[in-house]
Amino acid sequence: MKAIIQRVTTASVTVAGEQVSAIERGLCVLLGISVEDTQKDVDYIVRKILNLRVFEDENGRAWSRSVMDRELEVLCISQFTLQCILKGNKPDYHAAMPAELAEPFYNNVLEHMRTAYRPELIKDGQFGAYMQVNIQNDGPVTIELDSPTGPTDPRQMSKQEKQQQRKEKTRSKVPSEAAREKAASRPRVDPSASSGAEGDVSSEREP
Repeated sequence: MKAIIQRVTTASVTVAGEQVSAIERGLCVLLGISVEDTQKDVDYIVRKILNLRVFEDENGRAWSRSVMDRELEVLCISQFTLQCILKGNKPDYHAAMPAELAEPFYNNVLEHMRTAYRPELIKDGQFGAYMQVNIQNDGPVTIELDSPTGPTDPRQMSKQEKQQQRKEKTRSKVPSEAAREKAASRPRVDPSASSGAEGDVSSEREP
């Protein structure tokens, strides 16, 4: 499953000249469902959308609050073209779930999101309709998200879930403990040499 998540000041959907849905500040999510998606993909995408920290806190600190933290709205729109595969210059959509299957699957995503959050704050477009979507991107902030789960590669799914768990545990450690573990695992180097990498965030990334 693919999601394009945009932080917006306003967003709306119009069908045949009539506005069918609109939100104020929050997230506008364009969602592309693939033929291989399962409930695990739904769980992952919904969890990430609702917990993605793209808003500021009460002190103005950026990237610290989610849409749920701020009690803002979400406008979710089904967009099968996100599953496009180009064949030369021609788009091919065979990777997208067929409409007769995708509609109940998409409704399941919405229901799952409403159950996890507040139903009145989750809006959507009109499935299968020719829509005009008006998005006032705030920032701009646009994040592309792919669900890592699926029946094709369960080993990769497990690896990514474990990596995420390790990252969350690392964040919860007190600074002194994290520093001791990092120092113990770091290879000995010539103290007179300098790599210039101190303070570089990329040096702390997991392989």
